[in-house]
Amino acid sequence: MTKKRRVFEQGHARKLLVVVDESPEVEGALFYAASRALHTGGQIMLLYVIEPENQFWDAVRQAQLDEQTNKARALFRLFRRKLANAGCEKVAVEEIIREGKLVDAILQQIEDDEDVAVLVLGASTETAGPGPLVSTLAAGSTAGKFPIPITVVPGDLTLDQIQALA
Repeated sequence: MTKKRRVFEQGHARKLLVVVDESPEVEGALFYAASRALHTGGQIMLLYVIEPENQFWDAVRQAQLDEQTNKARALFRLFRRKLANAGCEKVAVEEIIREGKLVDAILQQIEDDEDVAVLVLGASTETAGPGPLVSTLAAGSTAGKFPIPITVVPGDLTLDQIQALA
């Protein structure tokens, strides 16, 4: 059972969760979440998940974690710049780095933070489908049991269209 969402209680704020990586569809989710947060007085949470590789040596594992952490921080900086360039510099942004399996890490973040109200995903425009995360969470076996609403942003929308919808 998931914790009760407390987004509208005093001392809490509505957060829109965006899972970040290097895929092109992240930008649609990012701009939608930021625009929505500006319109509703909420904030966005950027989540980067480091999926562990099977490493037997601690030194190799630590090097991988350091490399992925630096990559996450670079993506956070890039996305903050893109938000500022799109006129969303006033939106509050929280940055989280987690280690683990992607879906498990997302669910754990939602469980740990009772202010997370919506997961925002961007859909790929590729012919192979909307992307693995959208397929798994929004259309897969977890869709009906997911603890919060999922918003899927179509990948072919322009920034102006996204901002008009948010």
